[in-house]
Amino acid sequence: MSAEESEIEHERKGKGKVLQAIFGCGRVGYAVAKELKARGIEVVIVDTDEKKIELLKEEDFIAFVGDMSDPEVITKVISEGEPETVFILSNSSKVNKKAVKNVKETLPQTRLVVRAIEPADKEDLKELGVDVVLSIRDITARAAIESLENVEALRKAKELTVMIAEIKEKRKEKGKGKLGIVVHDSPDSDAIASALALKQIARHVDVSADILYRGEIGHHVNRAFVNILGIEMRRIEREDELKDYDKLALIDATVPGANNLLPPEGNVDIIIDHHVPNNKVKVYADFFNVRTDNGATSTIMTRYLQELDIPVDKVLATALLQGIRTDTSSFKRETHPSDFFAAAFLHEKADKDLLEQIETPPMSTEMLNVVGDAIVHKKIKGSYLITNVGAVANRDAIPQAADYLLNLEGITTAIVIGLCEEMICVSGRSKDIRVNIGDAFVSAFGEIGSAGGHATMAAAQLSLGIFRGIKDKDTLMQLAEDAVTKRFLSVMKEEKE
Repeated sequence: MSAEESEIEHERKGKGKVLQAIFGCGRVGYAVAKELKARGIEVVIVDTDEKKIELLKEEDFIAFVGDMSDPEVITKVISEGEPETVFILSNSSKVNKKAVKNVKETLPQTRLVVRAIEPADKEDLKELGVDVVLSIRDITARAAIESLENVEALRKAKELTVMIAEIKEKRKEKGKGKLGIVVHDSPDSDAIASALALKQIARHVDVSADILYRGEIGHHVNRAFVNILGIEMRRIEREDELKDYDKLALIDATVPGANNLLPPEGNVDIIIDHHVPNNKVKVYADFFNVRTDNGATSTIMTRYLQELDIPVDKVLATALLQGIRTDTSSFKRETHPSDFFAAAFLHEKADKDLLEQIETPPMSTEMLNVVGDAIVHKKIKGSYLITNVGAVANRDAIPQAADYLLNLEGITTAIVIGLCEEMICVSGRSKDIRVNIGDAFVSAFGEIGSAGGHATMAAAQLSLGIFRGIKDKDTLMQLAEDAVTKRFLSVMKEEKE
């Protein structure tokens, strides 16, 4: 064969195929080779063991005997085509590092995945420009934990379906047989989407369910969310209406009666949430799953649907994806790997056009007025902004105003206070990494009302108490603002000290 023919042959071998190379085919190398082959990727294997190479050839692998620390080995590999990635997986730290240097000299653009043998290898290999350093012990530990989490998720999902399925027996006895899914009084997209997912799980075991709320869906994005996706919800005002249901679930909330229509210390069968629970309140439920390692309750519900292999249609996928994006502020706040995994699963099924419609609805005149009042009445203490917006018909306007004010220059924490019927509502937002505003709200207001939240966002509802008899709303709000400000700043001072 002439030099020109040889060049053409080499070019032909390298085109039109994805090629990976594995140096060192012990148990780890063989497992990687099998997985790559199963994915339709061609593999070239180099090992010093002649018998092993013969067995690999019998399995239709391209394999040859060679010392991976010898630069000539790379020439043999290239004869099969230039590999996208070289896996260097021997059990010798010295040999692996020598092979890295050889590959870097001959194939500087090729990705390198290298096994670390000694603890010091991690830093050494990174300095050599290795793309991925594999520590088998770390991988084994992570795999064990992930397997345990998968088993636990499936167990909880099955436990949930068994509990819901019990309603069918009551249907035979009483003729009702329905599940009531309660969300908080002014539900956001995470709460509504999670409730919709639970309704789908109930349907899967032949149980009908209603999504229940008290109050108003006030936030313009949440109203658009419900209207565009056509989500059916039942608005109820009286506790006796809950008697229509054989079992009750509380979703995206932990405490019955705290900003939801359930009676305090009422009988709740199911509680699913991702918020940090208030330790001062004793909560009981037959099924209790609060996962603070998830950025949204929609993430938990997506995992249930996956584990139970329940179909997720376009509307449900769009709802759950919006729920995750909302509660994680588009993956910028309190986000965990589980949220990304759930979002990736939902993204393929969701309707992107509907998502865009939900996220860009027009702002109402009422909302604009509340933001205006918040700006007019603002008081700034250092990097804290505290304001009151007076009486509001739409309580969702209060957290929206807090979101808006946090964008002001020099402000790290915004607190907005408003009067919602017979309740003082307080919303907080913070971008100060030294402070967990959710914990601060619990410390400041937990004893005089209900409070909770995350590191960057929090809410509290406070009874009017002794202020109930005050008729003048301006006086009432000034007293409330003074009390809230004093309590909050006192807690923040203690935290910083």
